Amino acid sequence: MNSVAARPRIKDVAEYAGVSPKTVSNVINNFEHVSDRTRETVKEAIEALGYRVNIAGRQLRQGRTGMITLAVPELDVAYFAELAKHVMAEADRRGQTVLLHQTNGVRERELAALHGFDAQFTDGVILSPLALHPRDVATRDRRLPVVLLGERPAEGSTDHVAIDNVAAAREATAHLLSRGRRRIAVVGGMVRGPQGTDRLRTDGYREALKEADVPFDSDLVVPVDAFHWRDGARAAAALLDAAPRPDALLCLNDHLALGALRALYERGVSVPGELDVVGFDDIEASRFSVPSLTTVAPDKREIARAAVALLLDRIDDPDTSPLQDHVVGHEIIVRESTGG
Repeated sequence: MNSVAARPRIKDVAEYAGVSPKTVSNVINNFEHVSDRTRETVKEAIEALGYRVNIAGRQLRQGRTGMITLAVPELDVAYFAELAKHVMAEADRRGQTVLLHQTNGVRERELAALHGFDAQFTDGVILSPLALHPRDVATRDRRLPVVLLGERPAEGSTDHVAIDNVAAAREATAHLLSRGRRRIAVVGGMVRGPQGTDRLRTDGYREALKEADVPFDSDLVVPVDAFHWRDGARAAAALLDAAPRPDALLCLNDHLALGALRALYERGVSVPGELDVVGFDDIEASRFSVPSLTTVAPDKREIARAAVALLLDRIDDPDTSPLQDHVVGHEIIVRESTGG
């Protein structure tokens, strides 16, 4: 009768490496106070014995589920789908399972996520909010670790990860200005209102105009009902019917920009000949449109890495450090829609 080899334990690794079980545990948990030589010896023992961390057992001992929640507005908006992919990959690398929740930008659903759904099946929440009020976040139950993505409703209330939206929009507008464009419309923009992503990107646009001594025209800031393909197409069609027409569109996400490109094509407007188009988010479709889309590319992989790391640090020790405000980098990807 064949016997199944017993799964190696920490004790076995310690004996093989000639160290204590506590030292092995310190290496596995990446504690700092272990010498490089000892750390390497333990890692070699782990590899030689084929030891694997018993994640379920560890989580049970620590009173955790091993699951975190990612709550985003809409999964059919490609930016959120691509971000979710990166969050899930990073969480898997860290031994966590991700529960994916779609809020549709509805306050009640965002509140449910903010409070962990009043259940015990999640250790923490990564939330990209659209509808939360500042008081919702400021008065939340702080026993549940939360990391907010994008523009947070209340300062100093949670850990937070975002790009610098003002700087990103300013740089995108400056790129259009450098090409001689002067009547630049903002599709999805907002002149007044709360400091959400749309308002901050509009502020960056206005800063670039001011730096170039180009007058601001509020008629060129076009709000939209949603950030979908059809909303971009409708906004572009309306701008083409206005007089005088814009000579460039700064669209506040790639869905709006790709919808605008379709409307321009149907009207016979050449891009970038008559009009330039810039988007935000660098979704995969932006590389395959005709013309390919110039866009602001946030570092989605770093957003995911930072959000998961902040959340797990907060789960490990809720009072470990002051709340973190992590700003992630971005770049302008110049493609055919602005002559790239």
